[in-house]
Order: sequence, then C-alpha cells, then structure tokens
Amino acid sequence: MAPKLDSYFKTVDSLADSFIDRLRKAVAIPSVSADEERRPDVVKMGHFLKDELTALGAHVEARPLGPQPHKEHLELPPVIVARYGEDPKKRTILVYGHYDVQPALKEDGWATEPFELTIDDKGRMYGRGSTDDKGPVLGWINAIEAHQKAGVDFPVNLLMCFEGMEEYGSEGLDDFINAEAKKFFKDADAVCISDNYWLGTEKPCLTYGLRGCNYYSIEISGPGQDLHSGVFGGTAQEPMTDLVRVMGSLVDTNGKILISGLDDLVAPMTDEEKSLYGDIAFTMDNLYESLGSKTGIYDDKERTLMGRWRYPSLSLHGIEGAFSAPGAKTVIPAKVIGKFSIRTVPNMEIEDVDKLVYAHIDKVFKSLGSKNTLKTINQHSGKWWVASPKHWNFTAAAKAVQEVWGVQPDLTREGGSIPVTLTFEQATGKNVLLLPMGSSTDAAHSINEKLDRRNYIEGIKLLGAYLHYVAEEPMKES
Repeated sequence: MAPKLDSYFKTVDSLADSFIDRLRKAVAIPSVSADEERRPDVVKMGHFLKDELTALGAHVEARPLGPQPHKEHLELPPVIVARYGEDPKKRTILVYGHYDVQPALKEDGWATEPFELTIDDKGRMYGRGSTDDKGPVLGWINAIEAHQKAGVDFPVNLLMCFEGMEEYGSEGLDDFINAEAKKFFKDADAVCISDNYWLGTEKPCLTYGLRGCNYYSIEISGPGQDLHSGVFGGTAQEPMTDLVRVMGSLVDTNGKILISGLDDLVAPMTDEEKSLYGDIAFTMDNLYESLGSKTGIYDDKERTLMGRWRYPSLSLHGIEGAFSAPGAKTVIPAKVIGKFSIRTVPNMEIEDVDKLVYAHIDKVFKSLGSKNTLKTINQHSGKWWVASPKHWNFTAAAKAVQEVWGVQPDLTREGGSIPVTLTFEQATGKNVLLLPMGSSTDAAHSINEKLDRRNYIEGIKLLGAYLHYVAEEPMKES
C-alpha cells in the first residue's frame, strides 16, 4: 500500500455524508450552459467551486473569457483555475472537469426533480450533473479535504481547470488552454480528466483513445419552391430522390463505409493492440441490453469493441427540409439537406477524409445525370486522440485502481469524442489520462441521470490514490 493511504481511505468513509451533501448543493445549481436564462446559475456554480477550493487553502482564480461568440450580449462563464501546493520537490498534476450541465426538466420524463439530488434504497444518486461532471469535479475537492482531515501530506502539486461551457462546445476554452500552457499550466507533468464512464457497471477502466468526428451536410436543391406531386410529379427532377440515392451510396447495412480510399487511411492493427481486447469485461448481452434488440453487426465481443472504438464508422443522421410529421403530405421538397458523420480513428487526418468524402459524393451525384445542384459542407470536425497505456501516468492509475477496487482496470477506448483531451495534449506536450468515476448506466445527457454512491465515494478514494501513485511512479514515457 502506498504511504498512509489507509488513513486517507478511512477519512473518506467518515466524511461520506458531508461529500454527498456537497454534491447535493452542486446539483441544486441549474448550471445549464445552453440556456441563456440559466447563465447566472452557470456563473454561480463556478463561484461555488471557487469558494469551496478557497476554503481549503487553494489559490483560485475565476478567469473571464469575454463575450460569447454570436451572442455578444452574453458573457462566457469563467474558467476556474486553481493550484493546491507549490512544493518544487513534488510532481505537478493538471486535472480538468466542467461545471455546466445538460438541460433537464421534470416533464422530460424524469422520475425525480432533476436539480434535487435524490438517493434511492440502492444508493443511486439521481440529479442532473451528478455524474457529468459535478461528481468527478467535486471528487478532487473532496480528496483535498480528506487529506487535510486525515493529516496526510498531499502527494503532488495539483493544478485544476474547471470550465462552464463544455456542454455547449467549450467555447473559448481552446484559446485559454493554449495561452496558459506556458503560464498557469507550465509546471504540469501529466494531465488527468475524469469526464467519462466505465464500459460496464462492475469493472473500472482507464481510457487511452477516442474517435474523432467529421460532420457533413449534403444540400441538393432544384425547384424554386416546394411543389405538389400531383401537379409536378413526373415533370421535375426531385432533390429528395437524388439525396436518398447519394446518401445510400455512403455505407452498407453492415456498417461498411463505401467511400473509396477511406480504409487506406486507417492505421493497421498490431498484435499488441489486438491483445488488449480479450480480457475486457464486456459481453454481447451487454450490447443487446443497450440496443434493446439483437441487431448488432458482429457476433463476437472483440470485433464489436473494435467497431465501436478502433475502426471508423459512418452514420446517417437525418434530412432537413423533407416532410417528417405524421400523416400523408404529397409535397416535393425544393431543397433537402442530408446529414451524416464519420467517426475517425488513427491515422485519418481531417483534410484527407474531407477530400475523399467530397470526391465520392461528387462522383455519385454526377452519375445520376441530375439537373439539380449539389453542395457538400463539413459542418465541424474534431480529431481522434490516442495515448500510450504504458505511460507512467497510466501505470500509476492502474495501481490506484487495483488498490481501491481490487482488480486490474480494463484498458479502453471510446467511440465518442472529448475534444479537450487533444487540446491539453497538444498545448502542454504531456500525457493525458482519462480516469472515469461513473459507470455505463449513469445516463449522462439523458433523463434520470445518476451517480452510484459507491462510485462516488470509492471514486474519491481512487482520485486520491492515483495522486499518491503518480507521485512515485518511475517516469518512463511509454
């Protein structure tokens, strides 16, 4: 056991009710970044964190980010940056989290009031932001307090960066991180982010990779206005017909992307990487339960997980401008916009993917011989990220998981994106670790979001244990 962890763990247990009360106060602040009327609450939540950290003796600053782009009447919420400890003999760890939340209304289907922490008889703590990301953010604050009350020396210098716009695209944050990389964050030896989830409900994981996302729209237009199919059907080339044929050319039923050259961009699988999948705690029944059906593409765990994390995917998302309400309306839309995205992986560069996508769509559209017009746009892109799970930041975290949970963690990647991960890596030049607190059933972004009491309290132990192990781990880069 690392030095004095036993005392730290006992103190976390003794303070559990107080830590849950801290989460209750945080959940009660409806810090919804997407709602203009809630902006004062987002700011209030930032200052709540500032006050909690200041009371524990941290140096804290609420840094303004200026007006919100395209909504200049609104000020962006401040980034809360803090430093706890300034011992030059200790390592410095930078941690990130966010204090804003997704919208939530009781009438959306919540069983409880979303901004009141409600705990059931199974220890499930329901409330918006409980797992995403207020519980993990408070985990770092709780770890500081538990060290103080246990009389245990804090093992590292801790830098904190907590933002209030993550659920609205993290506007202003990239520029801030890049500006502070050689200032407030300059001493960081490694980065830790707790803003994701276990793959299942029983086994912790460390996450070392994320897919990127290129999001596209295909606009096809012809007539100057919507038409009546009884009058104009059979006389005009219809944009919707063209769009369906173009979108149908992108991907097949089994998820195979049909864009020529895209597969050639994907980094080949190594034997070492392949070996990481066998021991992961995941079954096909886990997938079927999540799907609510047995409509998975693959029949085996390894290929399913690779399809989710390791290989690109293309998903069709919708068609704007087409009739979608109930009933039968015989309209010919004058302009339709199809939307799809490609989840990207190493070594797919955004610009290379764009070129292949545009070339494919142009070729298919031209083959139709249509007199309609086509416009393809990349709406937004985020790059993939992958780190070495052999880096000392990860091996230290694995020892902490073993200490707290009694098992070796699964080494996972994720199919979604957390863009700030790549920003921190590129700005600081340091290894970034994703160390989740919550589990796969927490329903972040959905109704009835929750964080299990067990995951919260043991998660506080884990964050503290990680800091002890990362303070001592031999510094091998990979």
